Amino acid sequence: MTADSSYDGRLERALSGLRGLAVGDALGSQFFVPAHYPLLKRRELPPGPWRWTDDTEMTCSVVAVLAAHHRIDQDALARSFAEHLDPDRGYGPAVARLLRQVGEGGDWRELASALFKGLGSWGSGAAARIAPLGAWYADDPEQATHQAEISAYPTHQHREAVVGTMAVAAAAALAADPTGPPSAEALLDGVIALVPKSAVGAGLRRARDMLDYGDAATVAAVLGCGRRTTAHDTVPFALWSAARALSDYEQAFWTTARVGGDVDTTCAIVGGVVAAGKAGAPPGEWVERTEKLPDWVPGVA
Repeated sequence: MTADSSYDGRLERALSGLRGLAVGDALGSQFFVPAHYPLLKRRELPPGPWRWTDDTEMTCSVVAVLAAHHRIDQDALARSFAEHLDPDRGYGPAVARLLRQVGEGGDWRELASALFKGLGSWGSGAAARIAPLGAWYADDPEQATHQAEISAYPTHQHREAVVGTMAVAAAAALAADPTGPPSAEALLDGVIALVPKSAVGAGLRRARDMLDYGDAATVAAVLGCGRRTTAHDTVPFALWSAARALSDYEQAFWTTARVGGDVDTTCAIVGGVVAAGKAGAPPGEWVERTEKLPDWVPGVA
């Protein structure tokens, strides 16, 4: 069965991914609060409301641009990022500065390419915001990777950041299969086949080889879990965790969060990928405790 390619079908899937991403992001960010560390160990929820971060805010722009243009329009995406910039959401300094300059009339092409001495950012931010795009293109995972690549450039132009973004989009597209979620092996095999050679790709192959490991901390020690805030230190573990629990949002979240690292980002990626499929929706109580999505996103209000 092919995924519904109608506008309504695409938007419904993207919004499911967005909600799952927002819950993962917002709940994950709660565990940067020292008072909540004991709750994480016991898998207990902190009190709400849970406020989401820049990952969700930028994802809202991705969904809004898809809804308006039916594809990624880079200029529209950069404008939306700049228009909705809230510095209190936890943006990295380089991206926050770039978006302020875009809002003042700067050219994102020049600004993004100049980051980090002309190498571009290799952070995980573009990957963290892309799962709903993968869900949008569930009928065409290859196109999901193409559009994800395009979406990364307004802020992240380093090869590893771009490939990490492509990998997460591919995973979400495959997870949204209307016949049901693929096996963990099939998901990672499918992603590996869709992304170019890179450090991210090498990490994904290691993740594939470690699917039978039961100890997430050991896997995170090998793959990374975002402590270096790079795409290749973040995406492989996040997709390992998502692949092993595509029908169980709670299990995917706790497995991801309990290893530490860049918890809001890894949990945003995992939450978006898992929720892209109908079997992976977050628990209703978790959605209720999460800050509401902004009403400028089509289909949310």
